[in-house]
Amino acid sequence: MKILISGQHGQVARELQRRLGATCELVVLGRDQLDLAHPHQIRQQVQRVRPDLIINAAAHTAVDQAESEPEAAFAINATAPGILAEEALALDIPLIHYSTDYVFDGSKSEPYNETDATNPLGVYGKSKLAGEQAITAVQGKHLILRTSWVYSIHGRNFLLTMQRLLQEKPELRIVADQIGAPTWAGTIANSTLALIERWQAGQAGAWGIYHLTAQGETSWFGFAQAIGEALRQQGKPCATLLPIPSSDYPTPAARPLNSCLDCTRLQREWAVSQPDWQSALRECLAEQA
Repeated sequence: MKILISGQHGQVARELQRRLGATCELVVLGRDQLDLAHPHQIRQQVQRVRPDLIINAAAHTAVDQAESEPEAAFAINATAPGILAEEALALDIPLIHYSTDYVFDGSKSEPYNETDATNPLGVYGKSKLAGEQAITAVQGKHLILRTSWVYSIHGRNFLLTMQRLLQEKPELRIVADQIGAPTWAGTIANSTLALIERWQAGQAGAWGIYHLTAQGETSWFGFAQAIGEALRQQGKPCATLLPIPSSDYPTPAARPLNSCLDCTRLQREWAVSQPDWQSALRECLAEQA
């Protein structure tokens, strides 16, 4: 099977390559070959490769930066996914696309399910929601997988930032009133592989939107505590952590206070489940060692 993957150097794309490379022919394209801001380039590459499956692992993910460059965010996160969906439909192949908890405003007290009303707070969330709507409107075979708080041992993310700052600073103030599920990019890739295997075996569930995060929940403060504890176990220095409210850490883009996603539909429809966030973090850190 030939799979076209966008976002070559991104966290999820890196993990996908590790897991799919042994059994599939992968065509993995970075921005220099597949710039999602250029629609004609998207169509040309899909038609050139003629894959059996498209995985869109590229996105404009700079949440605060998106506030000052909405055109770029919408081009990459909204227009491009719709074009990929059109090209996938023309080839009669599925599209797997990753979305975000930021399509919700975070005001719900319970974890969000797929049928809850969306209400993004900022440009990033609005652009990702528009991408979901563009894909859905094409009415082809697709999986839109909403995830949250993605980290890995590559790129720029909360894990790597905390590992550095915890060893450099005597004290760190971390937001404690935003809750969600830190999700290892490896978990997302493992689940994506399982979904592909179900589809190939003729055991596919319904196409559509699903939530895919690690199980459990914590705050950014709790996530930082877990990272710090791992550093201490390795005998490394670790800063004192102080919990603060979001109001003490203003950012250009508002963040949802509740980013928890209910993933039971993915288990019910596709028999795919995820580990708890603590065990996934340990697995990620073991690979870093």
